Amino acid sequence: MATGDMTTSLAEQVREAAAAHRGLRIAGSGSKAFLGLSTAESTLAVDGHRGIVHYEPVELVLTARAGTPLAEIEAALAEQGQMLPFEPPYFGPGATLGGTLACNLSGPRRPYAGAARDFVLGTRVINGRGEVLRFGGEVMKNVAGYDVSRLMAGSHGTLGVLLEASLKVLPRAQAETTLRLELSPQEAIRQLNTWAGLPLPLTAGVYDGESVYLRLSGTEVALRAAQRRIGGEPVDDGADFWRRLREQTHAFFRHPGRLWRLSVAASAAPIELPGHWLLDWAGAQRWYAGEADAASVRQAAVRAGGHATLWRGVAADGPRYQPLPPAVLALHRRIKSALDPAGILNPGHPLYPQN
Repeated sequence: MATGDMTTSLAEQVREAAAAHRGLRIAGSGSKAFLGLSTAESTLAVDGHRGIVHYEPVELVLTARAGTPLAEIEAALAEQGQMLPFEPPYFGPGATLGGTLACNLSGPRRPYAGAARDFVLGTRVINGRGEVLRFGGEVMKNVAGYDVSRLMAGSHGTLGVLLEASLKVLPRAQAETTLRLELSPQEAIRQLNTWAGLPLPLTAGVYDGESVYLRLSGTEVALRAAQRRIGGEPVDDGADFWRRLREQTHAFFRHPGRLWRLSVAASAAPIELPGHWLLDWAGAQRWYAGEADAASVRQAAVRAGGHATLWRGVAADGPRYQPLPPAVLALHRRIKSALDPAGILNPGHPLYPQN
């Protein structure tokens, strides 16, 4: 089906669902389905809406349709020595741009480069009325008014059906190296925060309970100077280590039972809950595999300056996502009502609940 025909078809399906007050579950490749909580019985398949629309390496801007596989986008960027700066995880070979942005997923580079939403310049979407809308542009100077494009990142498809997105891309570094240092939990957190405040070419930092792993990216001269300042031992399979961490095939993620993702202050002290911990994003993203009840995990996250999400497992003793404060919840509902008044897009998701 031609691109224009598919856009028309998708918009018509949304209009029909809105008229019938029938919920739609927006589906791409399904690689991020474990993060969704849609109660819709009907499916809106968007994976066929694919392809790179425009890529200007000199301007560091790429526009692609939402169903475009991440692998296709990253291959095109690699040919020009460029990359997606937020290092998105795939969680499946068919991972698409739309699913990545809908979940606002970012990899180990997140604390040093920025989140997925930080690189969104513009979007084209179908709202809950079946209207095709465009927000933002392909250059930052054209992005004016309400930043609806970035609002789409992390909305889990509840505010609109993403058709295409324009992204800022960046050059790849000339060289990379990974260092390992054995540290205690307290010392690891202190050092990660200290290094973050220094002029070092850091692009990833993780602590597995015994050792800190740091990735340095830049010129060979800069990497040698940073290594002399930091110390530690080089890791031979550094690229593979970060890939396994990003895709959650690292040994830590094989711990049985429930897995929690805590987003907290990077400088927060080690959290005292029984189980296994892995600290990513230089301490700001903490993974917990243990048997603590949901209330204890969420209270610990709040004390550490953040919130907790049940990433894997059954949420029998509480919701998967931490409940929003009343004022924030009210704002979410107003946004949802404005863009999807009938509440048909991925209904049931707690991030943007309908009134």
